[in-house]
Amino acid sequence: MDWQVIQQSLPDFAGGLRVCLTLLVISVATGFVLSVPLAVARVSSRRWLSLPVWLFTYVVRGTPLLVQLFIVYYGFAQFEGLRSSVLWPLLREAWFCAWLAFALNTTAYTTEIFAGALRATPQGEVEAARAYGLSGRKLYTRILLPGALRRALPQYSNEVVGMMHATAIASTVTLVDVTRVARDVYANHLLPVEAFGTAALIYFVLTFSMVGAFKLLERHFLRHLQTERRSGTAVPTLPRPTVP
Repeated sequence: MDWQVIQQSLPDFAGGLRVCLTLLVISVATGFVLSVPLAVARVSSRRWLSLPVWLFTYVVRGTPLLVQLFIVYYGFAQFEGLRSSVLWPLLREAWFCAWLAFALNTTAYTTEIFAGALRATPQGEVEAARAYGLSGRKLYTRILLPGALRRALPQYSNEVVGMMHATAIASTVTLVDVTRVARDVYANHLLPVEAFGTAALIYFVLTFSMVGAFKLLERHFLRHLQTERRSGTAVPTLPRPTVP
């Protein structure tokens, strides 16, 4: 193990880590903002609302993220209309293309996660809210969405961690992330353990930290469920609610 090579490469790995975290944060934030209204549309009984969202999530989740990234970065350039449009200064930038591909991908998965959590809303909560006169927008903003976001935390944490791992493919469109730095270190020194072992350790620490942070959030927001399990109180099985 050549510790000197690892030490010399640490500043480069730190720069790659900044790229990784920046791409992760902006992609996940965009996906979260877009997925909340899309999830509401996904569970709507109006097919003209739910069908386009279903089609979007079906197509995106049915194709690999790497393929989507290549289509955005390399594929759009073949269309003359895009090259001559006002969007071209953005579409020719690796950062924008990586953000767009990652954001659309996580939006599709997060939409289905939140939609499933909305469908899992106990019927009693919906009926109680309606008994208090809540309906429409107030029903969603005060009852359905807060409860769904809490229930979706375990699945959503997996999605965020998965997106963090997926940032490793950003190097395929010239972004210098952790994986790209590891490849450069290997190419310069021919030391695979030092290069990719350091990258693996960085990803492991990130994963461990993110999982721990989400566990704390789950412990806080799902505290009532943990109390019921410890006390042995049976959670009643309620019929599937009709979400307006």
